[in-house]
Amino acid sequence: MTDKDLTDEDRWRIALAKDRRFDGVFVTGVHSTGIYCRPSCPARAPMRKNVRFYATPLDAEAVGLRACKRCAPDQQSREEAAVLRTLEILRDAEGPVSLERLGAATGYSSTHLQRVFSRAVGMSPAVYARALRRERAGEALARQERVTDAIYEAGYSAPSRFYDDMKGQAMTQGMSASDRRDGGQGHTIHYAVIDTTLGTMLVAATEKGVCRLSFNEGKADLHARFPKAQLVEGGEQFRTLFEQVVAAVEKPGTGQDIPLDVQGTAFQQRVWEELRRIPAGETRSYGQLAAALGKPKASRAVGGANGANNIAVLIPCHRVIATGGGLGGYAYGTDIKAELLRREKGE
Repeated sequence: MTDKDLTDEDRWRIALAKDRRFDGVFVTGVHSTGIYCRPSCPARAPMRKNVRFYATPLDAEAVGLRACKRCAPDQQSREEAAVLRTLEILRDAEGPVSLERLGAATGYSSTHLQRVFSRAVGMSPAVYARALRRERAGEALARQERVTDAIYEAGYSAPSRFYDDMKGQAMTQGMSASDRRDGGQGHTIHYAVIDTTLGTMLVAATEKGVCRLSFNEGKADLHARFPKAQLVEGGEQFRTLFEQVVAAVEKPGTGQDIPLDVQGTAFQQRVWEELRRIPAGETRSYGQLAAALGKPKASRAVGGANGANNIAVLIPCHRVIATGGGLGGYAYGTDIKAELLRREKGE
């Protein structure tokens, strides 16, 4: 991504999120202090009215600004250039790219490049490439009638590669890609309707994990979402799991180890993973989430993925608020949302 792809509002959201992936793409000029910074500068956020954005350090210095001593935006390192080049190659690639090829393109050994990239991006080049392929596959699935066509369109050499990529994710995707449009056909879902201090709660799970958690819903609502699945009232086999879910709802911010069985596009999966990274007691706007995903213009798409979340609390979509600081909407009412946030903050 280049600076020309971004609007000033995109840049502002990126700066608020302190997203280091955009270091080197633009700099943030703070005219009240006379300095300019990297997007990831750890300093306290300035007032928006005092901020201007510049494509390069030279542009900022041309209007009289000086470089921040804390984040040194005028000193882009060789390592940062290597990371940006690696991201560019991976985003443009139509198939797998070897670590050796990336090392040759950046002037680093493959071992050192992997270490530098992982430190900057939070994942290895291989994991990042797989995430891109999964996202492309999800987008293709929405267009293609045949699952195999979507898989090949996304850049996989064979369907087995796609299914290997889907294994071992932090949130298990128990229903296969072809099951998404089939209403859970072939799956057995165990459920219970439980009274909590937040109201009546529906919790449902497959053998792989929780697939639905909602408030003020019952079996009929579950059937509407999974019309072809076999619904069975939860018994002893699921008692412990359901008790863990209730405990996590009563004390939001806990229960991170509860297994989940979610279905969604690759982009939705990435949004839900990002939601789970928001610390309990903190909130984010849609713009901040989009910036954290490296897609600052995708606020609306992030909102759509947030709204498609089937598992309340455990995938904490209640931590997303309006840009101006208001609560924003919530599928189960703002009273429940406000109470969840209040409990997480220990108020």
